[in-house]
Amino acid sequence: MSIFQFLRILWARRLIILAATISCLIGGFAYLTVAPPSWTATSRVTMNLLKPDPVTGAFVGGASVKTYIATQTALIRDYTVAGKVAEELGWLSDPGLIRAYRNRSAQDTRDFRHWLADNVIGRTTATVVAGSNIMEIGYTAAKPEEARAIADALRRAYMDVSLSTRREEALKNAAWFSQQAERARAKLEAAAQGVAKYERENGLVMADDKTDVDTARLRTLAGAADVNIPTVIQPASGSQQQLASMDAQIADAAKTLGPNHPQLQALRAQRASMAQVVAREAAERESANARANALRAGAVQAQLSQQKAKVIGEREKLARLTQLQSEVVALRAQYDNTQARVAQLEMEAAVGDVGISTLGQATVPSSPTSPNKPLIVMGSLALGLGTGVMLALLVELFARRVRSPEDLRHAVDAPMLAVISSPNRLNVRSIAGRASRQVNWPTRRKAVQG
Repeated sequence: MSIFQFLRILWARRLIILAATISCLIGGFAYLTVAPPSWTATSRVTMNLLKPDPVTGAFVGGASVKTYIATQTALIRDYTVAGKVAEELGWLSDPGLIRAYRNRSAQDTRDFRHWLADNVIGRTTATVVAGSNIMEIGYTAAKPEEARAIADALRRAYMDVSLSTRREEALKNAAWFSQQAERARAKLEAAAQGVAKYERENGLVMADDKTDVDTARLRTLAGAADVNIPTVIQPASGSQQQLASMDAQIADAAKTLGPNHPQLQALRAQRASMAQVVAREAAERESANARANALRAGAVQAQLSQQKAKVIGEREKLARLTQLQSEVVALRAQYDNTQARVAQLEMEAAVGDVGISTLGQATVPSSPTSPNKPLIVMGSLALGLGTGVMLALLVELFARRVRSPEDLRHAVDAPMLAVISSPNRLNVRSIAGRASRQVNWPTRRKAVQG
């Protein structure tokens, strides 16, 4: 079917389309006359998505934003928030609502609170203003004052439920982490007692740097063996002091006496004898120091060998003690982290910020938001045209007509030889009138003559 055939069908069935369109328009206008007006109040809140949490320091960002917004939107239309609104407005004790609840259908098994909450949820909307972090909470009611009051109540209930949910979750987690901390503390005490018992039984002591006393002593002895033992410096002996006194006397005598003076030569002879005595004493001291250093080095090597053998013999015990000490360190870290988490959750349960800020009171438009007259009129018009076209096509399907050569080609499988155009109706009527006058003329003439 071509577009021209389709248009010919619509033009031929135009009365059907017109009747359907007028009927739908009449129905739309009738609905506008009987439909009660309603107002939608909106209350706005700001979700501080990029503001860090005052306790944890975390913030919502990236791919989590959509999930967070969807969660908050669902929470606004949740039974918990709607039920809290019903309680705040005193609907649970309203006689009219109680009467309406009692007159409900027998298939409705909801309790009174759920019934009221579902009524609130059915008229509640929650949307995010495009390009912002502002959540808009809307409520539709028959009166603007009622819509404004319930929209504000929804916002308060939403913030209270968000805060209470966060606190309850934090307290619940804090209790669980407290139990884990107690278990970690018990394990830590048992592990520490095990380390102390093992040290007593094996005579080992482990320092905080995981080094036992014997290994630390071995390192000290090894360092002492690598260092050259210095010679012990002895104080000046009596011979050295006498030699120094003689040098002073010779220097004083040389100032007044000649170089060949008998007294000066005697002093020099005494000084040479004393120098031999001092040299002999120095040699004896060096020999004594060498023997002492050799004895000390031998003692250090002996202690080093003994301590090394002791450490090697206790290697397995030291490895076991190191393992026990590592378990104690791990359990202490686990206990400290758990205690820190408990403190953080307790602070989070006490905080009063849920990351949501209010933006004034609810607002109501000056004119009703429903029924939407332009939308209903345009919708009725569109519905009427659509219905008329469908009816026209349906009637055409059951009562086909040939209105053009294209219709004939689709209906008859035969070649078309010619197309005879239909005569004009005015021309047909004028020809018929002239023919009738020609036929009746002799009759009239005879009547006149008679």
